[in-house]
Amino acid sequence: MSPPTPSPALSGGELWCAVLPAPSFSLGIRCNDDVITEIVYFEPRPEIKPSSALAKEAVRQLRAYLQDPRFVFSLPLKPSGTTFQRRVWAGIAAIPLGATQTYGELANILGSSPRAVGNACGANPYPIVIPCHRVVAAGGKLGGFARQRGGFLLEVKRWLLAHEGA
Repeated sequence: MSPPTPSPALSGGELWCAVLPAPSFSLGIRCNDDVITEIVYFEPRPEIKPSSALAKEAVRQLRAYLQDPRFVFSLPLKPSGTTFQRRVWAGIAAIPLGATQTYGELANILGSSPRAVGNACGANPYPIVIPCHRVVAAGGKLGGFARQRGGFLLEVKRWLLAHEGA
């Protein structure tokens, strides 16, 4: 595996291979030459042009999704997480476009608890690509998102679900 690609610095000394503006939020991308290591949501911030071929491809694919939610990602993702987290993320990836599943429903499928599923959702290093926004609270309520119960991240979840027609 290659060392991380040098990246421009943002405020606070954070290093990103690219930052992509999106509707009412931004996406930060970290990668090396071989794999995407992290995608995060930011409040709106200035764009940073991709610093590598893989970052450029990630930006292309994320833009394609932002234009058309039916876009299917094919990014190389760095294997991460515990065995249980990977099971949850596979379950999330199986939720069809335009659909949602509750934390409890996913927990029942996995033989787990809703809280454990929620914790695994919050640890997802690749939101949008592994669409944890499709997991909602009982009764169709939004619940949390990226370990937050309010604020701009809940607005991001609301936007993503509307974008996908859920």
